[in-house]
Amino acid sequence: MTNHLAGPVLVLLDHAPDGTLRAPVLELLTLGRRLGSVHGVWLGAEGPGGDVLAALGAYGVDVVDVLDLGGADARLTPVVADALADLSAALGAAALLLTSSFDNKEVAGRLGVRSGAGVVVDASDARVVDGRVVADKTVLAGTWTTSCAVRTPFAVVALKANSAQPEPVASPTQPAVVAHPVTLADDARQAVVVERQERTRSDRPALGEAQVVVVGGRGTDGDFSAVEELADVLGGAVGATRVATDEGWIGHDAQIGQTGVTIAPRLYIGAGVSGAVHHRGGMQASGVIVAVNSDPESPIFEIADLGIVGDLFTVLPQATQELRRIKAAQG
Repeated sequence: MTNHLAGPVLVLLDHAPDGTLRAPVLELLTLGRRLGSVHGVWLGAEGPGGDVLAALGAYGVDVVDVLDLGGADARLTPVVADALADLSAALGAAALLLTSSFDNKEVAGRLGVRSGAGVVVDASDARVVDGRVVADKTVLAGTWTTSCAVRTPFAVVALKANSAQPEPVASPTQPAVVAHPVTLADDARQAVVVERQERTRSDRPALGEAQVVVVGGRGTDGDFSAVEELADVLGGAVGATRVATDEGWIGHDAQIGQTGVTIAPRLYIGAGVSGAVHHRGGMQASGVIVAVNSDPESPIFEIADLGIVGDLFTVLPQATQELRRIKAAQG
């Protein structure tokens, strides 16, 4: 019986255009160390900067594999899947961990077809049991928690943000940097990006990565001001139900649910949210669920850790005011 994999554990190092690591990567590195020897995978011939290498060493990365895509666009999922398939085969990798974003889930699926790997997406944990990767995930709109054992030699697991508490190692490593030229298949080059438009930046954290999410539903009647003020004082993101986005009260990129963003924050606050099955499927893995609704029969109270029956426009401003008072007192 062993609780570590024999082959390397690859972790896809998602990073911003300026080269900084995205926050969930540190969670993946923490989980990856529990599985075996961690290799960070960096897409782009330029490689990570010195600060990033130091951060990777602080989280116990042994090797950073830099993939030179030969000018191909790393935003295209066929390109990424092709490159990861080649690298995993060359290294004899036992597992690949990546953040469970929309793009990465498509990469995981393509990689599974290409390499014959067992694939688990939207996982909340990963560990080794009897030499196999076992990943936990909720299914059926969050009503069941399952443990999925990957039976193939190579496992691909896409983990939700906030699946683990980032933990640096006691003795940092000095990762070796190894360059890998990648030869892409012709079909990976069939699509090209001809134009792109950056979204308007927000000071709030990304919805899928935030540790605190405040969500507005039908009960807001289109007024998200109280929701946004509470989110800002908590340093959280703002989400919405499908009804709110369909009504045009907020952008569709804020929609949480089975056809929207799946979240797993440490704290979820639902204001005027009924708790329909569609919405619950996207948030039920949250650590602590707080519900504010004037209807005591709302289904969300069935899964809430704390339920407040009241008007959100009365409850939320009081909570915001008290939080501001506490923060001011703390200096």
